[in-house]
Amino acid sequence: MPGDADEGVLRDARPAGALTQRARVTRVCVFCGSSAGVDPAYADAARVLGGELVRRRIGLVYGGGSVGLMGILADAVLADGGEVIGVIPQPLAARELAHAGVSDMRIVASMHERKALMESLADGFIAMPGGLGTLEETLEILTWAQLGIHRKPVGVLNVEGYYDGLLRLLGHAVREGFVRAEYFALLHFGDAPAELLDRFAAWTPPALPGAWLRPSQT
Repeated sequence: MPGDADEGVLRDARPAGALTQRARVTRVCVFCGSSAGVDPAYADAARVLGGELVRRRIGLVYGGGSVGLMGILADAVLADGGEVIGVIPQPLAARELAHAGVSDMRIVASMHERKALMESLADGFIAMPGGLGTLEETLEILTWAQLGIHRKPVGVLNVEGYYDGLLRLLGHAVREGFVRAEYFALLHFGDAPAELLDRFAAWTPPALPGAWLRPSQT
C-alpha cells in the first residue's frame, strides 16, 4: 500500500531500554466519524470491528452518537450482545444525537471531559475513518502516550488506505526531526480489525522517559 517506506520506519523503530509489563485489553475506545463516508467499505469495517470486539470479549467505549460510523459500530456491538459505553457532552445529547439503545451513556459537561473520561475507561484506542474531530482525538491520545500520561496501545484502522496520508505525514515529520522515531512507533497501523487487535494483544509498552504530565494536568 502507499506509504510502505514510512510504515517501515514505524515498525522498525524501537526505543532504548527495557520493556514494561503487557496489559490486557478489556475495553477499546474507538474514535470515528459522525458520517458514514462515501465508500461503503467504511461502514462494513465498523460492523466487522464491532463483531471482532464481541468475539474477543472486549468492550466498546465511544463518543455516544447514533449517527454515522459511530452509530453503525455501536449497533454492531449491541446486536452481538457486547458491552457499549457511550460518552457524550450534554449539548450534543440535548440535540438528540445520543444513541437511545446504549444503556450505559455517560453525559459530561464538555468535550475535554469527554476525552478524559474515555481515556480512563479504555485500555486501548482505535481510530476509524473520520473527520477533524477524529483526527484531533487520535493525535491528542497519541500525544498523551508520548508524554507518559497513559501506557496504552493506540492504532488506526486504515480502511481502504484512508490513513495512508497520515502515515506519510508522520514519517515525513520523523525524517525532518520534528517527531522522534520511538514516538512514531507508538502508533499502530492495521488494514483489518483482527490485525490491529492482534497487535494490541501482543504489544508491550516501551520504556520511554518518565511522564511529563499527570492525567489531572491535561
